[in-house]
Amino acid sequence: MKGGNSRTGSKSTDSKLAVKKNGGGVTKPARNTAWFHKLKTPPPPDEFLVFLRDFVRKQFNKELHDNKPLSAAIMAKAACSKWKTMSDAEKASYAAEAQRLKTAYYENHVLTEKLKALNM
Repeated sequence: MKGGNSRTGSKSTDSKLAVKKNGGGVTKPARNTAWFHKLKTPPPPDEFLVFLRDFVRKQFNKELHDNKPLSAAIMAKAACSKWKTMSDAEKASYAAEAQRLKTAYYENHVLTEKLKALNM
């Protein structure tokens, strides 16, 4: 007999392959929880992301007036190289803005959590 072991009588224990059925034999659709993740506020940006937002706005306006094609990859590479060449003194304003956004985020987060606790 060629082949290998025959598993005709054994059940598969792999949960990924198993199909969950309700009483009528029809598969249930997966629950859509994407709406819940949209309700969460994104974390506050760090210094580089604050700089990137500012850099892209300035660069976008410049590129728009020059009628050059705008690419996200080119913009990101230019922003990274500029960030690496900046001194700590130049980065200080972006760090202060990031810290301000961070404190505002956590104050709002604590307030939201307190309101949720009161409503429950």
